[in-house]
Amino acid sequence: MGVMAGVACGFTAAARADVDPNSGIDFVRIGAVGNAPWANSPIVGDEAIGRGSVNYEYSIGRFEVTTAQWAEFYNAAFDRAVPLNIPFLQGPTQWGAVSTTPQSGGFRWSVPAGREMYPVGGITWRTAAMYCNWLENNKSTAPSAFMNGAYDVSTFGDIGQAFTDQAAHNAGAHYWIPTWDEHIKASHYHPNKNGPGQGGYWLYNITSDTAPISAPPASFGGNGQVNGPWNSAMYPGVSTFSIPLGAYETTSPWGLYDTGGATSEWTEEPFGFTGMYTGRVTEGSSWILNGIGKDSIARTGIERPGLREYPFGVRIASSVPSPTSGMLILVGAFGACRMRRRGD
Repeated sequence: MGVMAGVACGFTAAARADVDPNSGIDFVRIGAVGNAPWANSPIVGDEAIGRGSVNYEYSIGRFEVTTAQWAEFYNAAFDRAVPLNIPFLQGPTQWGAVSTTPQSGGFRWSVPAGREMYPVGGITWRTAAMYCNWLENNKSTAPSAFMNGAYDVSTFGDIGQAFTDQAAHNAGAHYWIPTWDEHIKASHYHPNKNGPGQGGYWLYNITSDTAPISAPPASFGGNGQVNGPWNSAMYPGVSTFSIPLGAYETTSPWGLYDTGGATSEWTEEPFGFTGMYTGRVTEGSSWILNGIGKDSIARTGIERPGLREYPFGVRIASSVPSPTSGMLILVGAFGACRMRRRGD
């Protein structure tokens, strides 16, 4: 069953979209507390069986972090007269910002008009954690603002193939890297998939049980549903890296854009066992990682938290309610009712 268009199709457990005044992130509130976990997988060896249940409300970004948001973060860290040596803080490898004249001794980036919504690739898990710290500390430019808040950077380190980073965000944190269950639920779970009050999971994160088409979106001359590798000869001059977030019409059941590309997104989930974690789980396809199953619930990646390669980015989770938007967005009971931002 493919994607069905619509707006108010019976999803009365409304998703709430809120632009958080502190972070500037467009958050979507995820309800359906205590939903059942993913159980009926058609994929052999599905690693996600038993996952996806979340027994509390939370918020998650409608988009991956944007170039405009990341440039603000990096300028806060590096645009200063006296260079600030922040351990584990690494620059992205793919985004829309450009370097510009800094203060003496520092670094500065600006965002050309039209690139504000470009995705950001090459984010390490540790840098994403420090972004959460910065948000937790109200975007302070004090060195300490990057070092703790959501995650204690003093725990970061490696012992052979294992890492010592704390397994989960600090209790009481308002911003964090989504847990694996939070990510699965926001990307695949629909409270009314099988009828009013009968929740279920769409196999693919475009609110469909049919694998998505990887191609440019309609606004760029294609028929794509996700941002992934395509035949460049068919779309000359169109780069996967220049497709802004939100350009595709497809969303998750809750209205999240680009859960299939642009980047494969970090989750908080550690892989291994206590004291010997070797990686963190990533979810979804990316610019270069696509194909059958890549956007399904079952397909995940395991990557080291210090890995800095352009397929990997992040979407932020939060417990912060929105005081700025009362907009209720309704999702369809039997299909993917598109959840659009105001002004779309």
